[in-house]
Amino acid sequence: MKCDRCGTPIEKGEERGYFGEVLCEDCYIDALSPTRICDPWAVYTAKSLSGKDAMFSEVQQKILQVLQETGGVEIKALAEKLNLKLSDLQRELATLRHMEKVRAEMRGGRRVICLW
Repeated sequence: MKCDRCGTPIEKGEERGYFGEVLCEDCYIDALSPTRICDPWAVYTAKSLSGKDAMFSEVQQKILQVLQETGGVEIKALAEKLNLKLSDLQRELATLRHMEKVRAEMRGGRRVICLW
């Protein structure tokens, strides 16, 4: 059996049902708890807790480094460069967005992730 979203093989008994889809555990968790980029309360909290001494995860540091080196990149290219699943990258970007470290903008009709 395979996950309907990511195609990962699922062992018998480990599958999760979600609105008619058969999902692996990771996709099921993503479905139950979608990433929310625009969340005013999260922005307020993140800004008040992250001063100049903010601690970033290793992945977040890599994201910031790539964006500084490139000046901005499309999300799929960023995921490939960092070898991350798109859903994992989106969660990291949401955190950095709440801290007002990264943002998205349109460039030449493309949505590009760049530094704030």
